[in-house]
Amino acid sequence: MNARSALGRYGEDLAARRLAEAGMTVLERNWRCGRTGEIDIVARDGDTLVVCEVKTRRTSGYEHPMAAVTPEKAQRLRGLAEHWIHAHGGAPPGGVRIDLVGIVLPDRGAPVVEHARGVA
Repeated sequence: MNARSALGRYGEDLAARRLAEAGMTVLERNWRCGRTGEIDIVARDGDTLVVCEVKTRRTSGYEHPMAAVTPEKAQRLRGLAEHWIHAHGGAPPGGVRIDLVGIVLPDRGAPVVEHARGVA
């Protein structure tokens, strides 16, 4: 595993923990849909399905992770959510929400984990 993959995996672990602490149930991680892409985390928040994008950054000058969901990325996530629903028996009664968990890893100290609900 290269350093970038390890960073991403660490961020996804932190995000899954944050979602569980918020009362959500993580259903799946790294769900792939052929060439369409991947959903980092699929979770359930009550009767709502949550498709969660996770972005992890070090503090060394990259854009803030919460800025990483462009309109194109949001459209791709909506499409992936539709594929997941189709593959898993239909939409839940509470519908679907797309969330973002942004993680910043400072040079020193604890990671900063932010959870934004309904970003797309």
